[in-house]
Amino acid sequence: MVSNNKTRGYALAVLMVASATLSACGGSSETPAAPTVQAMSDAALAGEALFSDKSLSASGQQSCGTCHIKSRAFTADPAVDKGLPVPLGGVNMDEPGFRNAPSLMYAAFTPAFSLEDGAASGGFFRDGRASTLAAQAVQPFVNSFEMANQDAAEVVSRLKNSPDTLRLYVEAYGADSLNDANQALNNIGAALAAYETEDIAEFEPFTSKFDAYVDGKVTLSERELNGLALFNNPGKGNCTSCHPSVHQEFSSRALFTDFSYDNIGIPRNWHIPANSATTRNPITGASLKYMPTPVNVPNDAEYSYYDMGICGPFVADPQDGGARPDLAHLLPSCGQFKVPTLRNIALTAPYFHNGVFAEIHQAVEWYITRDINNNTGNNPTPVPAGPGGNPYEAVGTFYVAADGTPDLYQYNDLPVLYDANVNAGEVPYTAPAIAGGNGPTMTAQEIDDLVLFLCTLTDGFDPNHPSAYNVPSQCQPIASPSP
Repeated sequence: MVSNNKTRGYALAVLMVASATLSACGGSSETPAAPTVQAMSDAALAGEALFSDKSLSASGQQSCGTCHIKSRAFTADPAVDKGLPVPLGGVNMDEPGFRNAPSLMYAAFTPAFSLEDGAASGGFFRDGRASTLAAQAVQPFVNSFEMANQDAAEVVSRLKNSPDTLRLYVEAYGADSLNDANQALNNIGAALAAYETEDIAEFEPFTSKFDAYVDGKVTLSERELNGLALFNNPGKGNCTSCHPSVHQEFSSRALFTDFSYDNIGIPRNWHIPANSATTRNPITGASLKYMPTPVNVPNDAEYSYYDMGICGPFVADPQDGGARPDLAHLLPSCGQFKVPTLRNIALTAPYFHNGVFAEIHQAVEWYITRDINNNTGNNPTPVPAGPGGNPYEAVGTFYVAADGTPDLYQYNDLPVLYDANVNAGEVPYTAPAIAGGNGPTMTAQEIDDLVLFLCTLTDGFDPNHPSAYNVPSQCQPIASPSP
């Protein structure tokens, strides 16, 4: 069964636009063709129901939509997760995960994983270990710290007791498919992938102010245009080197990711329970019994647990026949994570794979002062906070220990052995100078302008009612105006 004429036709087709270079301040003047309307398939309708059905979890309180909330561009909400930067799940909804939940918006454009000359790209999850959107979608159902079903059979049993969702599933795949639990679970993944691919209005709307600018329907403000110029400027933000502001082969519009992998030396987030010295659950007080086995962590490392992305500690699902191989041996790639899209970035806090930064301004401030630090373990000439040092952190560094004081080493979410893996050859981050680092590439007001531009990537802009555009308060400038 492929289509259902009774379904609501509401998915907007992706609009074709010119691929004009946006480093200049002008947008395209071409008017795109009128959007077409498509009906979702039976599989996608089943996926929509599955996505929000909490009864399919062991707790009865979690669905895909619990960790991927529509109003937050399908990411998690720390307020729901006791303030943690990682979602809570498990049988009692009190088991913390390991990574910040990524946005599902525009995820369907992700290419298959590839590895050429040591450079990785594509694949699903932050480390590319799932081969498809469908393979990614099924894993939370049987993960102990997520939906916590014991196996595929338990998922199917729960599905059979959810009449509305079951009806849509059967319309798409037939009742006989439930006889093979593993196949049924694969069908569930396929249905979720169909929903996330076909419901364009929800997952691929391309309705940001930036898109309206590209279409010639609106002009950006002077400060937003300056932010775009800073975004593209190789000597300033240089953001476009990984987050291209023009479309590539993946889509007719810019996705603001090239799906590559990078190690940018993100600071350790002490609010992730797995990162703590005791690795205890802050909700229950019990130890985290589901800690992954450390991979490539030297015996003399500062801490016992590190999430090193593409080379461990998480591995592909054995049931995912198309998954990439285990890359634990790929030591130069340890610490690399897939570059995320910046679309709807204003809605998707906290930021980076470990959710270490709660606000956009703070993330940008870290980017431009990363190597200005007073971490004495690998900085021979420590630089204090304030004038002449890091103006954004009171302790002089973003790399702090659990007690908030400067950690011994910079890049403290990576064993020192792999410091050379950190990208230190591109603006805005560059290798620390022996005198303690380089000066910031942008002023505070330029950071404000860059953030203003990033906020134009938020979907929901109506050129006919621009004043109704709703972006978070963190988009507001915070620097004092120049005299």
